Amino acid sequence: MKHRRTKQIIIWIIALVGFATIGFYVIGGEEWTMLDSLFMTFITLATVGFQEVHPLTEAGKIWTIIIIVFGVTSFAYLVSQFGSELLELNQYRRRKMLKRINKLKDHYIICGYGRMGAVIANELHEKTRTFVVVEKNPDKIKKIEECGFFYVEGDATLEETLIEAGVQKAKGIVVVLNTDQDNLFVSMSIKTLNNDAFLVTRCSVDDTLSKLRRVGVDKIVNPYVAGGHKMSELLLSPQLEDSVSITTPHQTSIDYGIDEIKLSEFEKYDGIMIKDSQLREQYGLLIIGIIEKNGDVTVNPGSDHLLHRDQTIMLIGKKEDLHEFTSSS
Repeated sequence: MKHRRTKQIIIWIIALVGFATIGFYVIGGEEWTMLDSLFMTFITLATVGFQEVHPLTEAGKIWTIIIIVFGVTSFAYLVSQFGSELLELNQYRRRKMLKRINKLKDHYIICGYGRMGAVIANELHEKTRTFVVVEKNPDKIKKIEECGFFYVEGDATLEETLIEAGVQKAKGIVVVLNTDQDNLFVSMSIKTLNNDAFLVTRCSVDDTLSKLRRVGVDKIVNPYVAGGHKMSELLLSPQLEDSVSITTPHQTSIDYGIDEIKLSEFEKYDGIMIKDSQLREQYGLLIIGIIEKNGDVTVNPGSDHLLHRDQTIMLIGKKEDLHEFTSSS
């Protein structure tokens, strides 16, 4: 119905332009060309305030008033119709998106699309995992749409927004909102709605950390601590990228690290094979890579691989074992 009304008003405006042009042409007399009449029609309807093409007679002024009344009214109505249809289109897109999200199961949810949320979304996308982003900022919603991600536009602190995102059927949820208070509140809501989903939450201060643990958050990440830890590792071992922490079912955390060791600092390993180095037996460490002096890299070398003082070896093991080994040099 609205589309029909819009079509009718457009036809009405076109007819008005034609009718007004003919009117100016007839009233203007011999001095007015059809182009002059058309130009006068447009500057009248647009209300731009240009000077008349030719001096207007009394009849011409009356005709101009009539055109202004009908023209401005028609344009105002047309603009309101377009605004209404645009709103209806947005609502249709939202309903269509929610309908698709409602069919998801065992998906992931990202609450917040700031810098961390965007990185997480890109990581999940690269790994072809299904996920939904919850965000209330219209500018960020546009970016999410451009990326083609599933999204729910709304406030994550409201339970109805989380339900629209499919929280009750989600496999994992990450909460990365701007404040710790919001992260805590949303985490509490999520645990109430779906206690089985694996929940990861951002936290910036230690006071909130203990509260998140009491709520039952599975993993809590402090981006400042994690970032500082990462940078210190890169500073000490520039060729390596990561370490890992494994949590057992009894909540015992085991920290594994990867370290690079220059064999020039361990002369006793020069010229012997890996199987004779006793690194595994004495320290519980494994050699996962060897970097030669010329830059060549051997990944997962065999036990018969010969070690040399010019090499740099990459070791993996518990952090305390790595520390014990490096202290023995």
